[in-house]
Amino acid sequence: MRWLRRIIVALIVIIVIVLAIGWRLLAGSRPQANGTVAVQGISAPVTIARDGDGIPTITARNRRDLAWALGFVHGQERFFQMDLQRRVAAGELAALVGPKALPVDENHRQHRFRALAQRELALMTPRQRKFMDAYTAGVNAGLAHLSVRPWEYLLLGEKPKPWTDADTLLTIDAMSFDLNQDGDDRRDLNIARLRAVLPRPLVDFLLAPSPRWEAPMQGGSTSAVPLPDASVFDLRKAPVQQVALAQGAHAVALTDAADTGIGSNGFAVGGKLTGGAALLANDPHLSLRVPNIWYRAQLRYPDPADPSKMIDLNGVTLPGAPAMVIGSNGHIAWGFTNSEGDWMDWVRVIENPANPSQYKTPDGWTTLVKHDETIHVKGAPAVHMVVKDTIWGPIMAKAPDGTPLALAWTAQDPRAVNLNLMKLETATTVDQALALAPTIGIPPQNLVVADNAGNIGWSIAGSVIPIRAGIDASVPSDWSKPGTGWVGYATPAQDPRIVDPADARIWTANQRIVSGDALALIGDGGYDLGARAQQIRDDLAAHDHFIPRDMLDIQLDNRALFLARWQKLLLSVLAASHNTRLASLKPFVANWQARAATDSVGYRIVRMFRERVRENALAPFSARATAKWKDFTWPDPQAGEYAVWTMVTQKPAWLLDPQYGNWDALLTDSAEQVADELAKLPGPLADKTWGRYNTARIDNPLSVALPGFIARFFDMPHVGLPGDNNMPRVLHPAFGASMRMDVQPGNEAHAILEMPSGQSDNPLSPWFGKGFKAWVQGKPTPLLPGPAKYKLTLQPAH
Repeated sequence: MRWLRRIIVALIVIIVIVLAIGWRLLAGSRPQANGTVAVQGISAPVTIARDGDGIPTITARNRRDLAWALGFVHGQERFFQMDLQRRVAAGELAALVGPKALPVDENHRQHRFRALAQRELALMTPRQRKFMDAYTAGVNAGLAHLSVRPWEYLLLGEKPKPWTDADTLLTIDAMSFDLNQDGDDRRDLNIARLRAVLPRPLVDFLLAPSPRWEAPMQGGSTSAVPLPDASVFDLRKAPVQQVALAQGAHAVALTDAADTGIGSNGFAVGGKLTGGAALLANDPHLSLRVPNIWYRAQLRYPDPADPSKMIDLNGVTLPGAPAMVIGSNGHIAWGFTNSEGDWMDWVRVIENPANPSQYKTPDGWTTLVKHDETIHVKGAPAVHMVVKDTIWGPIMAKAPDGTPLALAWTAQDPRAVNLNLMKLETATTVDQALALAPTIGIPPQNLVVADNAGNIGWSIAGSVIPIRAGIDASVPSDWSKPGTGWVGYATPAQDPRIVDPADARIWTANQRIVSGDALALIGDGGYDLGARAQQIRDDLAAHDHFIPRDMLDIQLDNRALFLARWQKLLLSVLAASHNTRLASLKPFVANWQARAATDSVGYRIVRMFRERVRENALAPFSARATAKWKDFTWPDPQAGEYAVWTMVTQKPAWLLDPQYGNWDALLTDSAEQVADELAKLPGPLADKTWGRYNTARIDNPLSVALPGFIARFFDMPHVGLPGDNNMPRVLHPAFGASMRMDVQPGNEAHAILEMPSGQSDNPLSPWFGKGFKAWVQGKPTPLLPGPAKYKLTLQPAH
């Protein structure tokens, strides 16, 4: 027993020592917040004053020194996040974290963005290079001044590699993957697959937009696509062996929109609805993790046009870049949402029968360029791959008939990335900001701007907008004929704009915004259904005066208007059924609260019912594609709403899965599937709320490698979240509003900015997790930093 006690005591001592060492290392990797640091690379002193939430106010004598200081702060607080971003873009992640990242690297390496970044650098203006050089130097200085390298590297047993100018461009490229289908255009490929196994009129019907839910700002709704009759396609004459939906491929093929990364909102009202400056609201929705993708900051430096005045920027920065990405300068406020335009096309590569290494171009036969790429993998042998390049882009897939496909993507053009976003910092009017839009080198986005004179405007921000000719951009096409494919890029004069609409309201929510020539230019890369945009539009129309809190209320609107008709349909199904399993659902469905509330069981049931009906209705069509291509997924997760609702209301027998006797049987079976799924979960039905399903998983990417009792200290609390698809408050466990901003330029003192996690990912930081609770609750938090609690001065070294 004495030896046992000694062993136990020794183990306790060892554990305490290990915890103490871990605590000390964590503490050492926190940024320096107070004091004076002598540094090389700045021309004058710079102050970094942080408030209690860690939000810095960086004040410099010039923009170059400010870029250096912002780099210093990013390098101290967010270097690991920046490292992941550059590695994701370049296809170099496995070298840091191991084989699990290899599929990502193999996909992304095909684009060779590391090599592209060098070409992009060559196109940068001297002014942009000056800012990039300063920022890079600041990042590396900030990293070097940490007492201990960031804790993530300690866990991985790695040392961080210095930042470079090319890495800043890779950071922007990483956003292209996030915003453009991970750079592989599965949507168009899967449309082609559907067309290969189903008649074109049927595919057009199945993928048609829903006029009921569209909410464009220009032009009307699209015409309804007619229901194909039995002469086009008849399932009764061509039955398909079904795959079990609950366990099989259809559940994968018909992926829910929660997995698509769509949900951003950007809207504005003009001065006549505020009594002064215009008012902007923006809540870009992205993957949520610790730390948050954005880093809050106030940036101050003398106005180059009048040094007696200060440029005062408030908003969010992107660690890895020296710009204020979204924010306000007192004259204008600006924000972004994903445009969902068509920025990628598949090109059919016509091989030379006499020489497989050649392919056909408008100028004749050309030889494929082959690049030998090596992907280093931590703890495993390196992987070698060959990237075959064409004049349009890399060969990445095959058409349904086996023809090689090259991907043309705007992000592959070296002109697609630059630092012109920084020019918004000194713009003073909506017109000036919109004039900059076609020069800004970012993934093409909806840009919404409000100014202090009461004006509002919208345009597409992006420096590479292709002009197409002679092709159907929704499927792979042959570009080998002269005058086909991308025949040039749009000029600034062609950039679509909306300025000061008559009703003084602008709304964007990833929906189709324009029609006609403007729509032909932007294309359709998978627009949102429109129900969310429609709800925002109607919320704006319901009021004639706005303050920032009113805009936040719209961002937090979780009313389930879109599902209302599905709730009524489910009630009718339950009323007609004598199934005792379904009877228990009735009171919850009847009292569903008509919103995605965390305590609502009924909302969860209605949502599940729609999903099962959609899966069951589309299954016989999806099955034809999955039988040939195991990786097939429905081209647009939200596409099909129009077709499914049309079928369940008009009940065409020729489009019904033959396993059902009639459409009522399909609806009843869908409800029974919901009841069965819920019955398999532990606990009473009353406990199976939406919040129990929609629970936050805003975690550090490395916490999965830690024991659960330790990991929870590195993650945000796992709490139920209100909101869902097809309403302004889109929220899922690891996807949602990456920030919410509501601001009148010139009235920043009353502006709002919320974020889902704090400034730091170090759990020992005093500002770790600050803001999360307010973000969950929708409690307004100020845009401007609070009183300074910490002050660091950067002093030029002599």
